[in-house]
Amino acid sequence: MKQQIRSAGLLFLTAVIWGVAFVAQSVGMDYIRPFTFNGVRCILGGMVLLPYLFFLKKLQKNTEKKENLKEKKQLLIGGICCGICLCMASNLQQIALQSAAVGKAGFLTACYIVLVPIFGLFLKKTCSSYIWVSVGLTLWGLYLLCVKGTFFLEAVDYLLLLSALFFAVHILVIDYFSPLVNGVKMACIQFFICGFFSLATAAVVEKPQFSQILAAWLPLLYAGVLSCGVGYTLQIVGQKGMNPTIASLILSLESVVSVLAGWVLLGQKMTGREMIGCGIIFAAIILAQIPPKKEVS
Repeated sequence: MKQQIRSAGLLFLTAVIWGVAFVAQSVGMDYIRPFTFNGVRCILGGMVLLPYLFFLKKLQKNTEKKENLKEKKQLLIGGICCGICLCMASNLQQIALQSAAVGKAGFLTACYIVLVPIFGLFLKKTCSSYIWVSVGLTLWGLYLLCVKGTFFLEAVDYLLLLSALFFAVHILVIDYFSPLVNGVKMACIQFFICGFFSLATAAVVEKPQFSQILAAWLPLLYAGVLSCGVGYTLQIVGQKGMNPTIASLILSLESVVSVLAGWVLLGQKMTGREMIGCGIIFAAIILAQIPPKKEVS
């Protein structure tokens, strides 16, 4: 029980960091293009973790046995798979954010909360009826929170749905590898993999200039150090032992946090519709914590 509370707390903190990071992602597009932004922020995220890994390695020499060949192989495969999924998901989202309405973008990206349990069925990961109801309620709450006016899909929106698909796969890949390897090490590998492929693509299609990157230093610093270095690492550590569907529900709170951050930090007003949406999402996440009947003593 304590482990579940700790994991939920780490994932909630992740959602808070990501919710505020939405502002940094938007501002960053004023200076540089999507692949450049994601490439630089992921390299920064990886660099943030290097000092920790250096001290961890020194500590292991004295207190723990070294990783065997199988563990190193699992770590490498897990880091590469996570990095590729993160690269596809984050870049598709960032490209779409250049023209998509922010609210609808947040809603469509959060559709991973539906995809995770559906994909999980193929991996024999069952969910209680409470969790399925929570997924439906969360999706309804996100719609009230994010979507204004008439809802219809445009060409760019399919990029966001594809992004949601890769975010769902990313969550399931983490669910598989996190019990087997060191979470911080896997996070570091995923950042450098994502950063490498993003910057390689940027060099071909965007041709970034160093002056433009310097101009975007503040949003890059937040997105790199906090959103990547801290946020995605907390996600990997927090998902260990957590039902991936419940994890996705908690992470979807980033949409709520982004609205609340705009209200508190920027003085933006919240409508009654948005408040109802927030309330439904919070209620859904609490409902998801109820154990299945067979587990109730």
